[in-house]
Amino acid sequence: MSEAARLKSTVYVGGLQNAVNEKLLADAFLPFGEIVDVTIPEPELPSSKDPHRGFGYVEFETAGDAKEAIDNMDQSELFGRVIKVASAKPQKDSNEGLGSKTAIWETEGWLAQHAVSEEDRLAAQQAQDVKRSVDDPMRSLDADVAGPRLEESTS
Repeated sequence: MSEAARLKSTVYVGGLQNAVNEKLLADAFLPFGEIVDVTIPEPELPSSKDPHRGFGYVEFETAGDAKEAIDNMDQSELFGRVIKVASAKPQKDSNEGLGSKTAIWETEGWLAQHAVSEEDRLAAQQAQDVKRSVDDPMRSLDADVAGPRLEESTS
């Protein structure tokens, strides 16, 4: 199965109660189709007392089964908690997005997309120079000359 097809047949399940394990999650989603794999990530910190991070992934045999599970299980209750069921998104690279260790302009794709050629840079500089050389017609006017003159009324 290709990575894109595999991703379409995988659902994200969020809001899991600590008592939920991979077998219970598989049993809850079994009515919607053949399940290929169930994964519940463990906590990142070894000192954590939680059995998992509160979410998991269920991979189905077909994308249609995954859609059926999303339609029927999203906002349903599992072990006293309302769960969120949605299509799984691809896992981001650790050098991508928020929390990245690399500045965005140091990534190859960003630089290729946003790089400006020397010719374009010179054209922009010339346009700014032309704009600066045009005299502002209001510059030579004194502050009391511009606008209507208010006459004091003597009543």
